[in-house]
Amino acid sequence: MRQKIIIGNWKMYKTMKEANDFLTEFEKKTNNRTFNCQYGVAVSFTNLFVLKNRKFKNLIIAAQNCHDQLQGAFTGEVAVNMLEELDVSYVIIGHSERRQYFNETNESINRKLKTIFNHSKLLPILCCGETLAQYEAKTTHQIIETQIKSALKDITGDQAAKLVIAYEPIWAIGTGKTASAAQAQEICALIRTIIVKLYQKDIANKVRIQYGGSVKPDNIKTFLSQPDIDGALVGSASLQVNDFINLLH
Repeated sequence: MRQKIIIGNWKMYKTMKEANDFLTEFEKKTNNRTFNCQYGVAVSFTNLFVLKNRKFKNLIIAAQNCHDQLQGAFTGEVAVNMLEELDVSYVIIGHSERRQYFNETNESINRKLKTIFNHSKLLPILCCGETLAQYEAKTTHQIIETQIKSALKDITGDQAAKLVIAYEPIWAIGTGKTASAAQAQEICALIRTIIVKLYQKDIANKVRIQYGGSVKPDNIKTFLSQPDIDGALVGSASLQVNDFINLLH
């Protein structure tokens, strides 16, 4: 059975002090509680050092991006080996905000996945999702299939089995709009079917698929009860300690 994985994506929020305060409060309020899922936070590059220093035993440290080259004249970028030195274990790839604001493409995302798998021990959280216009045009299935197939070009089955894929309908990110559990399940099941076609069923059964898009403590259980939803990639609801704790099960 696939273990649930819940990652809070802090995006460009929290200074180092604010991150440290969050961790102090989180540690106090959880008091060594155990949760029936894997959990962690994806933080800005400056905050990765804060998490490394605190050495939380069960808290996943995730980065929000990486470059597809191991080194070079790429001002402002971060390489996978730099992330590994900070005890990062997961890295988000292809988030819609990266695609929209920083011109990331299916091809550049594929290059990043190859670098992650071939040159590090990091595990990628591969994001996919459709815009409101694409959703209303009923091209969601086509868009998702193109994104997944392009991202996984030349990725082996063994590598694909380690993936976390996050389905985030762009129209539901930070808008207050939320896909219904049935809608989310439909697309997450589609993603698993695509993996079956690309590889085989046993590989697809190992891939964990998250839903993201206005996930909150009061609706997360509905999503996680779906057979093909194995976790959540959560934005604003992960920024407050109590909310984050209430997301975990």
